[in-house]
Amino acid sequence: MAVSDPGTPESGAEVASLSFDEAVAELQRTVAELEAGGLPLELSLTLYERGVALHERCVALLGQAELRVQRLLDRAAGAIEAVEVRADDSGDQE
Repeated sequence: MAVSDPGTPESGAEVASLSFDEAVAELQRTVAELEAGGLPLELSLTLYERGVALHERCVALLGQAELRVQRLLDRAAGAIEAVEVRADDSGDQE
């Protein structure tokens, strides 16, 4: 299995631009590379750090999706209205 390029210092910005599906796919590849073993310690650590960043991206995107669904459910008694929310929104905006 070929070792992927785990990225450069600006790779954090790159992770932030990935869609959920892209982040999950890359996380799966990263985990597979780590599980295969035989990598130098520094590369293993770099891949692990990348995996953590990818995991955090997935968690953030899932949190945003959950908030959107919750807002839709909260409005189910009336007209359904989709609103744009971010994970850091307190929900007190109306």
